[in-house]
Amino acid sequence: MKAGSEMTRSVLIIDDNPAVGEALSLALSLHDIHPLAALTPEQGLALLARESVDVVIQDMNFTTDTTSGEEGVALFRAIRELHPDLPVILLTAWTHLETAVELVKAGAADYLAKPWDDSKLLATVENLLELSESTREVTRTRRERRRSREMLHEKYELDGLVFTSDAMVRTLELACQVARSDVPVLISGPNGSGKERIAAIVHANSAVRRGAFVAVNCGALPGELIEAELFGAEAGAYTGANKAREGRFELANGGTLFLDEIGNLPLPGQMKLLRVLETGQFERLGSGRTRQVKVRVLSATNADLKAMIRAGTFREDLYYRLNVIEVNLPGLAERGDDILPLAEFFLAGRGELGDAAREALQAHAWPGNVRELKNAIERAALLAGDAPITPELLNLPTTAATSRNLDEPSREAVEAALQHAGGVVSRAAQQLGLSRQALYRRMERYGLASPA
Repeated sequence: MKAGSEMTRSVLIIDDNPAVGEALSLALSLHDIHPLAALTPEQGLALLARESVDVVIQDMNFTTDTTSGEEGVALFRAIRELHPDLPVILLTAWTHLETAVELVKAGAADYLAKPWDDSKLLATVENLLELSESTREVTRTRRERRRSREMLHEKYELDGLVFTSDAMVRTLELACQVARSDVPVLISGPNGSGKERIAAIVHANSAVRRGAFVAVNCGALPGELIEAELFGAEAGAYTGANKAREGRFELANGGTLFLDEIGNLPLPGQMKLLRVLETGQFERLGSGRTRQVKVRVLSATNADLKAMIRAGTFREDLYYRLNVIEVNLPGLAERGDDILPLAEFFLAGRGELGDAAREALQAHAWPGNVRELKNAIERAALLAGDAPITPELLNLPTTAATSRNLDEPSREAVEAALQHAGGVVSRAAQQLGLSRQALYRRMERYGLASPA
């Protein structure tokens, strides 16, 4: 439906009694709400097809069906099928109250008995207009996010990366933007967040993408071997060096060298790295011959390099050489929209996530980030067999606490919300920040009677 300004908010009234339409139209007009009226379901659906409508108020029975309410039910279902996000208020005689309650469970926003109370009806309409505006904003944001993702996929090589969150869209937009330049890029982010994947994407969209992509983890090698790993060594340069070997810079010549955990590089290696960045020149260990390379250098860290500079363990001049552009990769907890898509990707059709497992995944803090999620999913898929994956199979340290948190709000909170909302589930759900379906599940779990 088209969005309107506050002064052009529109409500469609579908009722075969002209007096009802006139009374409701007058009440709405006095509150700066534009009324539209239809006397039959067919007229109402036709108006919906050509007008901008924010809320529908529909009768439950018409002149052709004065007792069963079947025509009103059919109208509601037609509106839901054609406009699934459009809020619908049902006007019902007491004989159709049970049917109205069932339709609320099926998605109706609320129901009001005839004769209605103007103040209650207007309050309900105002709440739904605000909710409708929020829904439109969410829809607009999702549409923009989806378009941003599509543009990234259309324009750049993303190496099959799975993401939906705004945080990852922003990170990838920056990474792809700087990929074409030749400047060093520092990728910062916590362990397990996927920094090497971002480096690979930068390389895949760079001018040297046809060259090699060579990665070395500076934190996985003994300090005495890092220089030999980076710059190579001649035979006899150190114990066990039986023959000459190329270093990673030589292997990456004409391409990209990715230095992961750059904060672990010892000071002597930092000095040599600085020289290569400045001149493209270096010597192998045990050699006096200067070699020349052209390499795009990307680096990554989960450490606070500025703190290391203050502590004297990292060279400030090297920091600024490496950090011409910084791309920050947020942890998984900061991009919660990516959790379930990543989980489904890691499952790869080998199993099914139960509802409780999905909730547990979204509630977990993921200190180990994407790597932890991948391990949890692969373990659970192995143990689940043909059964849906449960929170217990995920084996998350906080699963028990998470399950308790997921049962919130408490029984007392649900009862209080229902009482405050006069038993109207849609209002109580809005107060609690839940969907109607989620509130019905909690009511069933707590043994609370339906408002019907």
